[in-house]
Amino acid sequence: MSLQNRVTPFGDIVAIPQRGMFTGNRGIIHDPATRTLLNRRWACKAWLVCLCKYKDRWRAVMGRRSWTELFFLDEAVAVAAGHRPCFVCRRPAAEAFRDAWAQGRKAKLPRAAEIDAVLHTERLDRGRKRLHALPAGIDELPDGTVIAAAGEAYALAQGRAFRWTVHGYEGPVEMPRANAVLTPPSTLGALRAGYRPMLHPSIDTMQPANR
Repeated sequence: MSLQNRVTPFGDIVAIPQRGMFTGNRGIIHDPATRTLLNRRWACKAWLVCLCKYKDRWRAVMGRRSWTELFFLDEAVAVAAGHRPCFVCRRPAAEAFRDAWAQGRKAKLPRAAEIDAVLHTERLDRGRKRLHALPAGIDELPDGTVIAAAGEAYALAQGRAFRWTVHGYEGPVEMPRANAVLTPPSTLGALRAGYRPMLHPSIDTMQPANR
């Protein structure tokens, strides 16, 4: 049976077989004796997106009193949920994200803790995922943005929409009538400034051959 450690674009942590491209954490939120989550869903403001493999390090998932290993289908899902690249295992991506994040906000280069503080206000609404109003037409949103429509999440890539499911992406599907953006505004600003989250390779294979 799958552990409850897969993160959805809505920021929920669920038990599904999907493992995905990245791991990450929100601090210690599990009991290693039972390998189950505690009542809280975060223990710090630094919500990270990490590599599944880093140097020769190996971890037993939820096996000790250390950070709780979470998994994301791809980076678009991770940043939509409110995470950002790790400065240890993904330093080039983290620096590129920070540069674009500053450009998007027209601000000086921030410290990681400053990014985390802003993201924490943008990802939560009384303990639940904060939904954000569409800032423009869907066709103006950058690749890697995740939108919400009728309770479903859709990743945007090359002018097309791909529905997130527990089994992976489906699509491309007809562009939905979105009612919100899941990607936090400051992260969306980074995407507009040129940062591109890594998308699951299935999106590429589902693109029409004559695009």
